[in-house]
Amino acid sequence: MLAVWITGASSGIGEACAYRYAAEGARLVLTSSSADRLEPVAAKCRDLGAGEVTVLPYDLTCLDGIDTLTEKAWEVTGGIDIVMLNAGISQRTNVEDTSMDMVRKIMEINYFAPVSIAKVLLPKMIARGGGKIAVTTSIAGRFGFPLRCGYSSSKFALYGFFESLQAEYYDAGIRVTLVCPGRVCTNISKYALDKGGRQHGVMDPGQAGGMSAEAAARVITRAVAKGRREVLVGRKELLMVYIKRFFPGLCAILSRKLNPM
Repeated sequence: MLAVWITGASSGIGEACAYRYAAEGARLVLTSSSADRLEPVAAKCRDLGAGEVTVLPYDLTCLDGIDTLTEKAWEVTGGIDIVMLNAGISQRTNVEDTSMDMVRKIMEINYFAPVSIAKVLLPKMIARGGGKIAVTTSIAGRFGFPLRCGYSSSKFALYGFFESLQAEYYDAGIRVTLVCPGRVCTNISKYALDKGGRQHGVMDPGQAGGMSAEAAARVITRAVAKGRREVLVGRKELLMVYIKRFFPGLCAILSRKLNPM
């Protein structure tokens, strides 16, 4: 029976992926910062047929406790086959209005937390003959985007770390899937950090018109099952990834003109 640990599981892509794995009978460990928001997700996963569901709420800005959290997730499952490092936070501030405290918080959740989890899981997965690590990045991790300086930086950093990890441990059975969403209809814009560290509190029109989380989860879980190196998730906005690859100057011009909301 497949054992899957998902961070950021209380809403959006993480929640939708949890339901897909639950329907396959997987044993699930669900993590987010709020136990109250996780419990309804866990209940639905059980109704869908999950073999077992464990709720491990945790604030991923508290980096000192992540090793203990990861050990517990491993212990309750007896070994994790797939970890989905999906938790993240965005922003809606320009460089001048982005404090260093905000940059640090974004990096802690989006970069240092998944890296810390992966470093604890890696030797355990290798000892079992391998495992799969899915990491939610963003198209903002492929090119700079207005009002996302900290967010974009954290997503760029994920590519560097996890591409290196894949290169080093591929022959040990480790498969990394970099999940690169464009606009998916989730609450990420509502919880994004605004000026002064306040929550943005608004569903941006671009987010509202994006691909559904359910459709995104179908694409993501299939890609992870196949061991794909990267999967782009979204609609026409994904064209920017190819424009950056082949026409970087044009991408820079378009990035200045795009509506970041």
